[in-house]
Amino acid sequence: MTHATLLHVRRWPAIATLCCALAACGNQPPAADWALNADSAAERATQAYLRGDARVQALEWSKARSEVERTARPQLIARLALMRCAAEQASLDWKECGDYAAVAVDAEAAEQAYAAYLQTRPLSVQDIALLPAAQQPVARALGEPGAALAAVKAVKEPLSRLVAASVVLRAQGPSDGLLAEAVDTASSQGWRRPLLAWLLLHIGQARKAGDERQVQALERRVQVLQGAGSTGAAVQGPAR
Repeated sequence: MTHATLLHVRRWPAIATLCCALAACGNQPPAADWALNADSAAERATQAYLRGDARVQALEWSKARSEVERTARPQLIARLALMRCAAEQASLDWKECGDYAAVAVDAEAAEQAYAAYLQTRPLSVQDIALLPAAQQPVARALGEPGAALAAVKAVKEPLSRLVAASVVLRAQGPSDGLLAEAVDTASSQGWRRPLLAWLLLHIGQARKAGDERQVQALERRVQVLQGAGSTGAAVQGPAR
């Protein structure tokens, strides 16, 4: 499997190893224009989604899909849909990856393993080996809260880390450490959509614990975030 990806390895290691042969690298021929166009559109769509710009993200995902459709390769449509799903999962938008499910029959083994991982379905040793390298330690640590949190913290790339955090959350529920890590990650990138989702979840957990001081501190952060305004449709909290 090459390092060539629809969403370049350098930028999107969360899903990089799922994708191959879409943009040239090394000694391969230059990338086809459809691959470069799809790559750029998918990156813009992901960033728009994370900042809460619904109009732009919908437009750019449509552009990316149109470019990939030029290949008449349904497995690439499945791959693109899974990329979108990963960004949604990182923002706690757990809709079971509807776009991917519609084309899952054409997905290759790595995509099937990654989709199962996102939805915390049981994985074999062989399945885990097909996951992106950054996610493999997380998959192996699921069910062990301390080890899983350590594995999430060890993920270097922010979007990959949020994806890992969302999987751990689904698999074993929230913890203060996990919530704090996800909030800090989204905050450091200025990603309004996942930040709001994780803050609201953290507020709910603090309220359940009776920690009113933490509730108030987190609510002040939400007020600042919402006061910053939205570039598109209103950003919602977790959909689960």
